[in-house]
Amino acid sequence: MGDAPPAPVPILMYHSIGGSDRLAVRPEAFAEQLAYLRDTGRTPITFGELAEGGPAPVRPVVITFDDGYADFHERALPLLDRFGFRATVFVTTGWIRDAGPYAAGRPLGRTLSWSQVAEIASCGIEVGGHGHSHAELDQLRDAVLRTELLRSRRLLEDRVGRAVTTMAYPYGYSSERVRRAVRAAGYDAACAVANALAADGGDRLAVPRVTVRAGTSIAGFERALCGCGFLVDHALTKGYAVVRRSRYAVRRLRGTV
Repeated sequence: MGDAPPAPVPILMYHSIGGSDRLAVRPEAFAEQLAYLRDTGRTPITFGELAEGGPAPVRPVVITFDDGYADFHERALPLLDRFGFRATVFVTTGWIRDAGPYAAGRPLGRTLSWSQVAEIASCGIEVGGHGHSHAELDQLRDAVLRTELLRSRRLLEDRVGRAVTTMAYPYGYSSERVRRAVRAAGYDAACAVANALAADGGDRLAVPRVTVRAGTSIAGFERALCGCGFLVDHALTKGYAVVRRSRYAVRRLRGTV
């Protein structure tokens, strides 16, 4: 008999550690979740390492953070360092605190500075793209979409001094057209949301993640690692995908995209 196929990998999606919105996880809860990963034999790797498809530990998990909030540097990074865990941070470049003339969009909280982004990268944390202005990529005109993707990647590469080949879609929204643009912009892999586990052989430009929220208990965290407990999310996601495709089609007919 041949070798069994690799087990699906949970990719955890965080936003803020210590903020006040519904996706912000308390530092104490985050520490408890990291301890659970350690105690159950999970080994965190970066999203880039997973996407490369090389040899992986027995029970891999990927810890990701979206947007680039300042509390990653203040609260999450020390905890990750304490446990010796790696992670991936998807940064919205126009939201950077000292973005200067490149400032774009409206961050929902305090964000990282460029020096902190560079420090994070030097600590072994993968830095990936998350768009430049945190726009809904599937609603952008082609030219604007290309600029949104390329500007983010080039700014990050200039600041961290290494290739940036992974990204996550703002709000999780993408489409076939967006994924083609992502590939053309030089990204090799991209995270969606989907609230499912990442299976070997899936679309590298639409890799699913599972959401960790403010109210996620340790029992809920355990279910998330199995890809369970997201029935309502799945129903809402499918329904909203239809709405978004229709919205884009109407805008094209009107000539606004």
